[in-house]
Amino acid sequence: MPAPILVTGGTGTLGRLVVAGLRDAGRDLRVLSRHPHERSDGIEHVTGDLATGEGVDAAVAGTEVIVHCAGGAKGDGDKARHLARAASRAGVRHLINISVVGADRVPLASAIDRAMFGYFGSKLAAERAVAGSGVPWTTLRATQFHDLIYLVVRQLARLPVVPVPAGIRFQPIDAAEVAGRLVELALGSSSGLVPDLAGPRAYDLAELARGYLRVVGRRRLILPVRVAGQAAKALRSGANLSPGRAVGSRTWEEFLTERVSAPTRPQAPAGAQNLLGRLVRHPQ
Repeated sequence: MPAPILVTGGTGTLGRLVVAGLRDAGRDLRVLSRHPHERSDGIEHVTGDLATGEGVDAAVAGTEVIVHCAGGAKGDGDKARHLARAASRAGVRHLINISVVGADRVPLASAIDRAMFGYFGSKLAAERAVAGSGVPWTTLRATQFHDLIYLVVRQLARLPVVPVPAGIRFQPIDAAEVAGRLVELALGSSSGLVPDLAGPRAYDLAELARGYLRVVGRRRLILPVRVAGQAAKALRSGANLSPGRAVGSRTWEEFLTERVSAPTRPQAPAGAQNLLGRLVRHPQ
């Protein structure tokens, strides 16, 4: 009987899909979260805190493969270090990590860079913690998820005038497609940094907002705002895009049509400090 696969962040937007995919593949699973859950459908839930390391060794014990989907507004480097050290001590044979396109291309030279776009540096620190752990590893970088773009434009559309960052584009991808790739990687051998996963096309935020407004039948004035700093300059040059890896198939328009007619709505990620900052994060 294969050892269970541990999924961190297995109750989040991406993690839930990864758990479902691995269950469909017939694998036993263990899910690490900060809050207790009942065992269900053959899934073992364990409690631990990646931010402090408490309970992480016990969660990792007896596993051979870990899919690290947990993330937040800050501290991803520390969380990855605690997980990677526990994985090394436990003799884990494969640690899979989800990161963001542009993690290594967005400079954080000033306070405004770090305040608005510090997530890129946090994910790069997580990548380095995983790669330097001594555990065989795989890291997948993906662009922003449709779910998060939707959350932001829906909130912006509540304003009489919709402010959007001038010149910054996004290449949204469906979370289910990212989850499917992570499942493939978890069932394979370690591969280091694998090719990016990006959505089928890039849009500026004004275009994404107009698409939302069209579908919900609203009219709003859209106001482009130039964001200062070196990080924003890098994003205007496309640092968060991966045009050569536009392999996602589900478009923003398809996602919008289905989401607007769905009875449930995504909730804001815990700890998000501003709308633009949310756009560079995955809703893990």
